[in-house]
Amino acid sequence: MKRYNPSKFERKWQKYWEKEKIFRTSDGSKKPKFYVLDMFPYPSAYGIHVGHMKGYTFSDVIAKKKIMEGKNVLHPMGWDAFGLPAENYAIKTGIHPKISTFKAIRNIKKQLISAGYGYDWEREINSCEENYYKWTQWFFLKLYEHNLAYKKKAPVNWCPNCKTVLANEQVIEGKCERCGTLVEKRYLEQWFFKITKYIDRLLKDLDKIDWPEKIKIMQKNWIGRSEGAEIDFRIVGQKSKIRVFTTRADTLFGCTYIVIAPEHKIISRLKSQILNLKEVEKYIEETKRKTETVRTTEDKEKTGVELKGVKAINPVNNEEIPVFVADYVVMEYGTGAIMAVPAHDQRDYLFAKKHNLPIVEVIKSKNGKSYIKSRAFEEDGILVNSGRFSGMSSDKARKEIVRWLRGKGLAKFSVQHKLRDWLVSRQRYWGAPIPVVYCPRCGEVPVPEKELPVKLPNIKDFKPTGDGRSPLAKSKRFVNCRCPKCNGPAKRETDTLDTFVCSSWYYLRYTDPNNQKEFASKRKIKKWLPVDLYIGGAEHAVMHLLYARFFAKFMKDIGLIDFDEPFLKLFNQGIIYYKGAKMSKSKGNVINPDEFIKKYGADTLRVYELFMGPADQATEWSDRGVIGIYRFLQRIWKLQYKIDTQKSSKSKDKALNTALGKLVHKTIRKVTEDIDNFRFNTAVSSLMILVNELERQKYLISDTYSILLKLLAPFAPHLAEELWQRLGYKESIFKEKWLKYDSRLVKEDTFDLIIQINGKVRDKVEVPIGMNKSETEKIALRREKVRKRIERDKIKKIIYVPDKLINIVV
Repeated sequence: MKRYNPSKFERKWQKYWEKEKIFRTSDGSKKPKFYVLDMFPYPSAYGIHVGHMKGYTFSDVIAKKKIMEGKNVLHPMGWDAFGLPAENYAIKTGIHPKISTFKAIRNIKKQLISAGYGYDWEREINSCEENYYKWTQWFFLKLYEHNLAYKKKAPVNWCPNCKTVLANEQVIEGKCERCGTLVEKRYLEQWFFKITKYIDRLLKDLDKIDWPEKIKIMQKNWIGRSEGAEIDFRIVGQKSKIRVFTTRADTLFGCTYIVIAPEHKIISRLKSQILNLKEVEKYIEETKRKTETVRTTEDKEKTGVELKGVKAINPVNNEEIPVFVADYVVMEYGTGAIMAVPAHDQRDYLFAKKHNLPIVEVIKSKNGKSYIKSRAFEEDGILVNSGRFSGMSSDKARKEIVRWLRGKGLAKFSVQHKLRDWLVSRQRYWGAPIPVVYCPRCGEVPVPEKELPVKLPNIKDFKPTGDGRSPLAKSKRFVNCRCPKCNGPAKRETDTLDTFVCSSWYYLRYTDPNNQKEFASKRKIKKWLPVDLYIGGAEHAVMHLLYARFFAKFMKDIGLIDFDEPFLKLFNQGIIYYKGAKMSKSKGNVINPDEFIKKYGADTLRVYELFMGPADQATEWSDRGVIGIYRFLQRIWKLQYKIDTQKSSKSKDKALNTALGKLVHKTIRKVTEDIDNFRFNTAVSSLMILVNELERQKYLISDTYSILLKLLAPFAPHLAEELWQRLGYKESIFKEKWLKYDSRLVKEDTFDLIIQINGKVRDKVEVPIGMNKSETEKIALRREKVRKRIERDKIKKIIYVPDKLINIVV
């Protein structure tokens, strides 16, 4: 086979790796462990496209290199098989989700194998199989046992199209993240996990993990920690008071009205005092139909109704101020009431203008200027019109005003968070049944562990009911049961668990996927965990990643594991765009890897995914770029024939010249460091430079070619394995040791001298390493760019940092 034709050998090597268990993980190995994990995919009926495969390619390159470095690598794969994507497809096609899901899994698994990914398929897991969701239910029971799972009636986000409840994280700009339908508000009995108990640890422990800063910031913002104060406003003529939470106690003298949430309990206590009660009640009813996301949207017009006849007393100046009910204030954050300071909060400013309310300036900028004629001044500054606190800085006044009010029993320092408890009930069929029964005599009863799993019945009518009940409510065989306590007639909970519950612990199951007695043995957990490297999309920052961290902390607290952060290092791959948009079947811009691999080979796909741009940045797919990679691999293929014709010449085998030797070792260092630092594109570039040089050589010795193949192996495993065999080696190339470079040969003779003028970079020039200051000055001052900039100036001094930079101060 003279021509590079990957279809002739790629499948052969995939079968070989499987037969020889090249990428199988050994629990008994004494080698140091390395656990690299991909976020497991939803088994979409459409399969995966090349955009999905980007992160999988990154993890595979790292896993293969770690194997060659002598690590015992765990690199598993499984399926996040429950949830809306699979169920919605089943509803659309009429095919039962169990059938369509397992069909999709077979297809995607075939795609992943055809790409040459070295997953340990003996550890494959599937969240919709009984031997997996039994343990999902078990974790629910553990949370219930420790008072961290509870049920209550609550306002929820309801998608009228998907016909299920959505967590706050699943509502984007007031719409369902899955289908884009405008979300409604409903009041339903729902199950929650008390994630708020772990708020402080979820925030503090972000400092312990090597994650992208943007993900940490997203989690911090979602948790939303605010340090401030709770302040009491008494109601005129009543013993009642309204407690507000504020982070800006320094603006309290400028508070000219109070705003309370429509759900605030004080409204019912003030009914006899409210002169426009019907108007207020009508407004409250209208609010009930709006979701929290819609209510709190920043650019939404702020509506509200004054509670006429009701006045509150500003505690710092005893002025009577009006009280409004407005939908942009919600009960779930703070106290459900805010003090409005229109001069120093833009939202309050617009509301005050609309309702013709006073705007009192109490903060001026530090330069003494006033800025409130056209908008609110929201920055810190110096207090004015604030009694004894005038002239004080905002920072100091925030503390002093609260201390003063605290002495009167009207305030206290407080910390609030935006994060709410995790709503886990779903009114859908395709999910893990919640293991709870309801008994007329015993009430709410958790299913005993010995009765797990509560099996998901195979029902024909799995379409949502639309009335707030799960389709499971239609199955009498499922619903009707015996009470575990009294053995009397009882009914099962018919809601299923949010699929994020399944994915909050799945990384543990890979360590012991066939264990029937526990979710994983402690010995194997201790051996493998936590995960060393986790690769996946940034879109999971405030859902999956936050929930998985919560689960880990809970598990550590009850002695199941000895760590509380599941993923030590996180890497987010960049998105692939095609024709100017993110790849999506709905946009018709998807590239199917099956067709691609058939035409160009899996190695071309892999290397192009690695080469197309920085690993963490969005990149645009280019058909021309694909062809370029295919030709590059073709050139590596052709190099073998350069060796074949030289085999008999031993003298020529010694002809590796010094320049080539240096390049080889520099390439070893570059590829090694680039893989470790996710610079896959520049690693491929360095291989291209080496190939260019090898093509220029008159003779090519087999040792040099074998070095190229070892470096190539993680990137293009099929090609490397095929050419390795052709060199006469019997064992897999992945049983070879990763290469080490000779530090003497990679030492540079020159460096790029940075030339600065007054600290700004103006030029650079390549110069020999070890030059003294005077020689360096002469070279720098002779540079044309430098001469032009300093010809009329007097040089005051020259600062020289050896082998790095020179700074000319004029």
